[in-house]
Amino acid sequence: MKVYLDNNATTMCDPLVVDAMMPYFSEQYGNPNSLHKFGTQAHPALSTAIDQVYTGLNANDKDDIVFTSCATESNNWVLKSVYLDHIVKGDKNHIITTEVEHPSILSTCKWLEEDCDVKVTYLPVNDQGVVEAHTVKSFITENTALVSIMWASNETGMINPIDEIGEICKEKGVLFHSDGVQAIGKIPVDLQATHVDFVSFSAHKFHGPKGIGGLFIKDSQELSPLLHGGEHMGGRRSGTLNVPYIVGMGKAVELATTNMQETMDKIRAKRDRLEDAILELSDTFVVGDRDNRTPNTILISIKGVEGEGMLWDLNNGQIGASTGSACASADLEANTVMLAIGADNELAHTGIRLSLSRFTTDLEVDYAISHFKEAVGRLRAISSSFALQQPTAGGEVQECELHHH
Repeated sequence: MKVYLDNNATTMCDPLVVDAMMPYFSEQYGNPNSLHKFGTQAHPALSTAIDQVYTGLNANDKDDIVFTSCATESNNWVLKSVYLDHIVKGDKNHIITTEVEHPSILSTCKWLEEDCDVKVTYLPVNDQGVVEAHTVKSFITENTALVSIMWASNETGMINPIDEIGEICKEKGVLFHSDGVQAIGKIPVDLQATHVDFVSFSAHKFHGPKGIGGLFIKDSQELSPLLHGGEHMGGRRSGTLNVPYIVGMGKAVELATTNMQETMDKIRAKRDRLEDAILELSDTFVVGDRDNRTPNTILISIKGVEGEGMLWDLNNGQIGASTGSACASADLEANTVMLAIGADNELAHTGIRLSLSRFTTDLEVDYAISHFKEAVGRLRAISSSFALQQPTAGGEVQECELHHH
């Protein structure tokens, strides 16, 4: 049996999405910016896709949603254009983010620090892997141009208090951006109910195609383009519109947000059953309270089992999972989220992320439980570090103390 449990990395494209996309590859293939019928015949499909995205995210008509190639582009666009618009051309010089953002945020912030002399504050997270709203508030100054905090963690699935942080930013008059990649399509996201200026998202995280993403811009406020060379998307983003992928994303948003609560409940039940079964093993713990996690995600640590070794064993059993560890060697990087919540370096090399989808079946969960438990037994039997330790009772989510920053 093949079992895919890496849906936070990417998802399969829903067959209904593929069906919706197909006519726009070789039947209705005109450039939608062209004036002839070959171009204009794609307009109804684009209008439908735009409506599907606005409806799924409950965006207001006065807001702007711009299609991009992916959320990495959207994240870069916000950070670099806020730098240009409000730091270079304005009187601000400070950006706030967290220690556990996606690399497209952290790497861009490092570039702004090192090459552009921007002051960046990287906020810590608590022992649940969540940034606390009062922490954000305490670091906002009159020089702060932007706060950028992910809606939900790609590693742990933990959901940040975006509503509360948004109200703080609104009160302080500071722009607020959220990387919504791991939230949209997994949990309800209401962009009229939440104060957020910019939200990045990507279709392939909710069973759409790879290569298409978006950026929500509240009230269609000004944001300098990242790409120049045309008047596409109202001058927001140059480049010929990727019609089949836009159509696919619209359909994917519609499918993900229709009967969402029912879908979430079904995924959560499978996730919880998988999690509970693994926690029956001794010396295991899961990062974060499951009630404040996206319903599909588990980041679990198994003492004495290095992450890379577990991935190798799972892969041999045709189970796809992931780890934040680049290598099991202690001199290479450990899982940054686990380090951020206070795990020691050895423990931070044991993290395994399992992420389900609406296509995950009960039989697949059964197989994953069986293979996972057998793999832990095999790997602990050859683990020198585990052999030196006295096992403790399993089944409890243990807490880690925070590092002091």
